Amino acid sequence: MEVSGKVKVVGDVQQVSPTFKKRELVVTTEEQYPQSIMIEFVQDKTDLLNTVAVGENVKVSINLGGREWVNPQGETKYFNSIKGWRIEKLQAEAPAAMPPMPAAEAFEPATNFNEEEHDDLPF
Repeated sequence: MEVSGKVKVVGDVQQVSPTFKKRELVVTTEEQYPQSIMIEFVQDKTDLLNTVAVGENVKVSINLGGREWVNPQGETKYFNSIKGWRIEKLQAEAPAAMPPMPAAEAFEPATNFNEEEHDDLPF
């Protein structure tokens, strides 16, 4: 799966244990209802974020994960995780160039227009 959007936050590397590290990235999607998605990069994948800056447009390849946990009261809880494993910088889209408009004199008014003529247009 992939998530595309603008980088909102690039977190610092967190050394969770002597053998485990992670780094968080927040990407805001660019759609009708933008979403801020937090994506974790773990172990050697944390280095992928070294060249990413806030404000850049990126495409992140992700895996979804889920786990079950039973708390001390015996209640079962479920947690989801989004793990990043590749990131690509996207070029900002340049506005499309508009073709030049023809000069106003290039258009001539219709001379044979008759409002009384019947047409079969449905509107």
